[in-house]
Amino acid sequence: MARLVVVIVAVAMAAWWAVAAVEGLGINWGTQATHPLPPKAVVQLLKDNGIAKVKLFDTDFAAMSALAGSGVEVMVAIPNKDLATMASDYGNAKDWVKKNVKRFDFDGGVTIKYVAVGNEPFLKAYNGSFINITLPALQNVQNALNDAGIGDRIKATVPLNADVYESTVPSAGRFRPEIAGLMTDIVKFLAKNNAPFTVNIYPFLSLYLDEHFPINFAFFDGGSTPVNDGGIMYTNVFDANFDTLVAALKAVGHGDMPIIVGEVGWPTDGDKNARVDLAQRFYAGLLKRLAANVGTPARPNQYIEMYLFGLVDEDMKSVAPGSFERHWGVLRYDGQPKFAMDLAGQGRNTMLVPAKGIEYLPKTWCVINTNAKDVFKLGDNINFACTYADCTPLGFGSSCNGMDTNGNASYAFNAYFQAQSQKEEACNFQGLAVPTETDPTTAQCNFTIQIKSSAAAAAAPVAAGVVVAALAQLLLLW
Repeated sequence: MARLVVVIVAVAMAAWWAVAAVEGLGINWGTQATHPLPPKAVVQLLKDNGIAKVKLFDTDFAAMSALAGSGVEVMVAIPNKDLATMASDYGNAKDWVKKNVKRFDFDGGVTIKYVAVGNEPFLKAYNGSFINITLPALQNVQNALNDAGIGDRIKATVPLNADVYESTVPSAGRFRPEIAGLMTDIVKFLAKNNAPFTVNIYPFLSLYLDEHFPINFAFFDGGSTPVNDGGIMYTNVFDANFDTLVAALKAVGHGDMPIIVGEVGWPTDGDKNARVDLAQRFYAGLLKRLAANVGTPARPNQYIEMYLFGLVDEDMKSVAPGSFERHWGVLRYDGQPKFAMDLAGQGRNTMLVPAKGIEYLPKTWCVINTNAKDVFKLGDNINFACTYADCTPLGFGSSCNGMDTNGNASYAFNAYFQAQSQKEEACNFQGLAVPTETDPTTAQCNFTIQIKSSAAAAAAPVAAGVVVAALAQLLLLW
């Protein structure tokens, strides 16, 4: 019997490691979707793919309940909108820790390792809105963790965008002048509490924001002219970015501070460079390096804790930064893999294990009524549909770009119909649309059928009317 037990345990361990992800690898689980995946299905998905760490953007009760007992290590989060509350009164931070951390901190509960205080609060786009409240919030939350007796194993950190530091070469990295003093104080507080610095690094954005950026420098497989930094050759922008942060930390006396990469990834739609093949290329190179503990020139041969961004596509995310924002998932909205991806970093041509037990709405689509007479109303109706649903695949350089007016209208109408859970009244558009059981999907453009979701609700407006109206006009012209 003892021999049998040993054999069973060995087989079980072998099965686990066969699908185990690279050590230190986690993933971001965002839920800004009209039909989010059921939390229990997501947790099973993480386990099936050997992903042992997950980063959240809140402390949603359903997600936390699903994570309880899973053994998955969790970074919970306080949204930017709550930073002022955390900063203004220590009692608020204590109450938050009690409700959102201590509540789940028990044997068989949620394995919480970090609390993310805000998310990229110093983005230049925020015009300093969170400058004066982020550090007080961080201090109050960490002190509340300490007072609760869990601060030795649960650390507060602030996920920051890579725009908090700058330089012409990595070794000269410094924090942005206007926040240098604040960043120094944050770093010192993190060091005092043995907490890590968390940074989000996006090579895709380097490419997106600069049309002259050398595309191969965004990847890890060479082909680009290296950047020479005093004899150290940088062959990719990720290493250069990471080491710029290392230099900035060193300049304020903490060059050895642990660094977590809170977000890193590549989108698959919504821009000419947001493509499945480029995402596959990016992840293949990243995961191979992570598995080998290559590190970076400033921190060679070192393990890096890293969270991929993200798990699934989110059709309600703001498109202010770009249409690609809704397409960061390594999985589709329904938990199905988009491309081959070996999380073990061994370069195998293997697919992620898909979400299980997902139920879909009926195979009914909403398309343009080609017999309609009032076609002059088409622009306003496309405008309406794209205000309340995701039409980003129709944009320039995206997967559904290039269809004719009828195709564009059908895509917009169906996107709205699915977002509204196929309600009968959601496929009318003043007589311009009709339901169909014939799939209008083309070789390039997928017309989705949404999943059933208990959390599904009517989508809120997702874009400014002027922007959507302009999109509607473009769709009519194509």
